[in-house]
Amino acid sequence: MTHRVFNFNPGPAALPLEVLEKAQAEMLDFKGTGMSVMEISHRSKEFEAVINTAEADLRELLGIPANYKVLFLQGGASLQFAMLPMNLRPAGASADYIVTGTWSKTAIKEAKKLGAARAAANTEAEGFKGLPTSLDLDPKAAYLHFTSNETIHGVEFFTEPTPPAGVPLVCDCSSDFVSHPIDVSKYAMLYAGAQKNAGPSGVVVAIMRDDMIERTPENLPVMLDYKTLAASGSLHNTPPCWSIYMVGLVFQWVKKMGGLAGIEKINRQKAGLVYGAIDNSGGFYRGHALADARSLMNIPFRLPSEELEDAFAKEAKGAGLIGLKGHRSVGGMRASIYNAMTVEGAQALVDFMAEFQKKHG
Repeated sequence: MTHRVFNFNPGPAALPLEVLEKAQAEMLDFKGTGMSVMEISHRSKEFEAVINTAEADLRELLGIPANYKVLFLQGGASLQFAMLPMNLRPAGASADYIVTGTWSKTAIKEAKKLGAARAAANTEAEGFKGLPTSLDLDPKAAYLHFTSNETIHGVEFFTEPTPPAGVPLVCDCSSDFVSHPIDVSKYAMLYAGAQKNAGPSGVVVAIMRDDMIERTPENLPVMLDYKTLAASGSLHNTPPCWSIYMVGLVFQWVKKMGGLAGIEKINRQKAGLVYGAIDNSGGFYRGHALADARSLMNIPFRLPSEELEDAFAKEAKGAGLIGLKGHRSVGGMRASIYNAMTVEGAQALVDFMAEFQKKHG
């Protein structure tokens, strides 16, 4: 077998080996068609089965109520930062955003280009290290938006914020999507770029309550119009067929792993190993996020000097531990331990951290 490294990249991220092997086996001849999924028509019965099965498996995993649509969209979660206010914020209305890191900060910046948006909380002054202790909420807001897991700063919500009565809750869950159970009925909309937990880049999975779709105004450009995209079953134009196929394989894999409860158990085990290595290092390793907000997906940490951090990244790569360099806005290191990262991989990182500290501490 080809040599595989332990991939800690923040996205595009690791995919389950079983999924890659399944895709490899079907690469040249998908279901007896004599073609790859990348070659078959998106109007064919074969691809119709792919997208319908992916949706059905996601509905089963998340327990999605019948009055919600599942959409497979393009443009990344970043396009949703603009599509959301275009579709869900009526003319003259304002929307509330909880700003806890780079991606929620980017989301509100995009929303402000198109109309009124305000920060119900902003933790930037504290270095995006934790969750807000209070929210300044507008009872007339078009919606309340939050980012459930901040990939760069390693801060995660473990319970959703509560909006005022009648205010829809919207969540960018790109980096902790299908990593733990969630009550979809509490949300008006959830959306996630697939390239962290759910598949390769190229597709966004959006889950929208029917009444939200009805907010879509007339005369939006068709590819930015939720109502049109929902009515077409995500097939208004040629969708990212391969990415949707891969997402479907990941959903099947998650079901085999015990569903979201089973995946969450493994994710907590992996995070416990890495955070334990940080906490027990006597200060040699220092985590970025506060203890009560620590992400189970992304773990940023620092070493005593930038020189040691450079050496850590270089030596880790030599040991087959890839993608550990932190984002430039935070510095240091970052271990992204999404669903496909194995316990074996987390343990390999912990062992390396102990050896590196022994050598350089």
